[in-house]
Amino acid sequence: MGEVDVTLDEGQHFDTSRILGMAEVAMAHLDVAEGELSVLLTDDATIHPLNRDWRGKDRPTDVLSFSQIEGEAVPGAPLVLGDVIISLETASRQAAERGHSLDREVQILLVHGIVHLLGYDHEEDDEAEEMEAIERAIHAKLDA
Repeated sequence: MGEVDVTLDEGQHFDTSRILGMAEVAMAHLDVAEGELSVLLTDDATIHPLNRDWRGKDRPTDVLSFSQIEGEAVPGAPLVLGDVIISLETASRQAAERGHSLDREVQILLVHGIVHLLGYDHEEDDEAEEMEAIERAIHAKLDA
């Protein structure tokens, strides 16, 4: 298995071992089991300026992905996927609105973020369908 680094910002509470397990399943499904991934669990105050500066959206968001995949893979070197940043504040609100647990919402956001790191997007309908199908397959494995 690759390396998954999970950081829990001060004042945030979440079982980081759950993140590790979710990430391992998602990465294995995406054939990047030997990759490196960084996950930050934070709050709205931290994710807001990142969303503003990188996406031009002046508000907090639930998840951001910053891919580090560039150029050709180096044989023998681990694939550095990048960073996934999740606001537990926004995730908590969304979980309540959607009627499921925070754990489930974080799973949804983490999988979405990891799939984005690999270049999948949902701006166009055909791309969105492909991305959603990949996410559904990963969730099926996580929920099994």
